[in-house]
Amino acid sequence: MPLTQTAQAVLGSAEVQPLARLFADDPDRVARLSGELAGITFDFSKTHLAPSLIDQLPGLSEAAELPDALDRLLSGAIANPTEGRAAEHPAERGSGSPDAVQLSASRRQRKRALIDAVEAGAFGDVTGILHIGIGGSALGPALLVDALGRRERRYKVEVLSNIDGQAFDAAVVDLDPATTLVAIASKTFTTAETLRNAEAALEWLSEAGVEDAYGRLIAITAAPERAVDFGIDETRILPFAESVGGRYSLWSAIGFPAALALGFSAFEELLDGASEVDEHVRTAPAEKNLPLIAALSDRLYADRLGAETRAIFAYDERLRLLPSYLQQLVMESNGKAVTINGAALERPSSAILWGGTGTDAQHAVFQLLHQGTHLAPVEFVAVAEANDEQDPAHHRELLLNAFAQGAALMSGRASDDPARNYPGDRPSTTILLQRLDARTLGALLAFYEHRTFCEAVLLGINPFDQFGVELGKDIARAIDDPEQRASFDPSTRALIEKAGL
Repeated sequence: MPLTQTAQAVLGSAEVQPLARLFADDPDRVARLSGELAGITFDFSKTHLAPSLIDQLPGLSEAAELPDALDRLLSGAIANPTEGRAAEHPAERGSGSPDAVQLSASRRQRKRALIDAVEAGAFGDVTGILHIGIGGSALGPALLVDALGRRERRYKVEVLSNIDGQAFDAAVVDLDPATTLVAIASKTFTTAETLRNAEAALEWLSEAGVEDAYGRLIAITAAPERAVDFGIDETRILPFAESVGGRYSLWSAIGFPAALALGFSAFEELLDGASEVDEHVRTAPAEKNLPLIAALSDRLYADRLGAETRAIFAYDERLRLLPSYLQQLVMESNGKAVTINGAALERPSSAILWGGTGTDAQHAVFQLLHQGTHLAPVEFVAVAEANDEQDPAHHRELLLNAFAQGAALMSGRASDDPARNYPGDRPSTTILLQRLDARTLGALLAFYEHRTFCEAVLLGINPFDQFGVELGKDIARAIDDPEQRASFDPSTRALIEKAGL
């Protein structure tokens, strides 16, 4: 039986009991389905993972050849067979081929040298940085700076991704062009939205009277020769490996604005936290391997229970950008319709990821979670220690709400009034950071990366290509050519005409 069918057969026939019964039958369930790693507690006990399924996890892992797949990923071997190359983001934190790890370390020192130059005044007075990118080139840096730089940030950082001119206006409104550096982040240095915004940034600098606008530019790219052609001096180009995918790139030179704003030591702590998870996923037995257990839960709800979405709620304002970051990581990686061998994927692929910030989301979407007809596994991410200047009652109430929602989803509340009946038995996972710092954030993001990879292996797909991203780009280029417009559908042609394009 093909490996993907083995996983599908096991998950498709898995025993599913009510959550209340699972707890009643196993007084040690919380201990069995919880774990701690790098200052983070992971509690999967409120999912429908039964002991019988966990017991099959070692065999399922072996059948899917997960240990071999992890070894290829973490040793720098070919992990992306569609494109015939390694996926070398782990090398940025010390796991990979010796050459890749050494090159990553060398490039990291190059980044540090540029930061040292900024701090030493080589660019004159610098008060801010405009970071231009899109996708992983923007989502990762934005998350890092917003999560870790709220109380202590050495430079003002604005991350610009959208091609919409209003996004540009908003990004520069509080920046002084005379004291702002512009970082252009593009893996290929051909990304249309990024280059358009880069040209606008040059105009913004020049119109403000900056004499050497190009001298304020920094390039972050896997294609340094194109950055040179754009007009950026080689000494201000931070390269990274072409084998580092965009959604995995915050560990590389793409993390430059975070390292500049937060301090290089904080960036190294981020890498250290991720490295702890790399070691865990490599060495932990299957039944205790936290990313694998999470991936097993994801597949249980998709394959056995037909859940099409997964919701994540950050019960900490500093993690408000986490759902957006994870949407790209999960859906761009595992939103595939073919297996690693090119055969049709005859089972659900990645869940649709959505979410928000607690407690705001409780007053917006939790009605559906508690009483709607859709099964949506929920994930709560919270932080035990506060980091604000308010009365501790604020943070206490925040955490109580997070834990109460998980309890309420599970227990429900019966009522003779159908409109007031809460069915319960609705699953949730809780991830509790003791504190939010660079190390724990690095570990959290690496956990999600490995969870996504483990799910891909259980599905039998390649999580590292992303050809689905290209079609819309190709059509956008074609639609701008008047000679090709006649080939488009009547609706699209009418919209182009109505918009005056």
